[in-house]
Amino acid sequence: MATTTAPEIDDLQLYRVTDVMRMLRMGRTVIFAQMRDGRLRSVRQGRARLIPAAAIRDYIALLERESEAA
Repeated sequence: MATTTAPEIDDLQLYRVTDVMRMLRMGRTVIFAQMRDGRLRSVRQGRARLIPAAAIRDYIALLERESEAA
């Protein structure tokens, strides 16, 4: 039986929301809320919402800065 694992951040340039959910261990609602609030950047390709690898790295850095400030 094959298991699916989340891709590594540098393996691809753009990620689907489901991939980012696995990588960040966050739910769909949280991911979309972060995108809506401008904390996690995304792009549209047709009807798909995709998150660039750089946006994921920036978001993680943001979370780290917020954690240090608290």
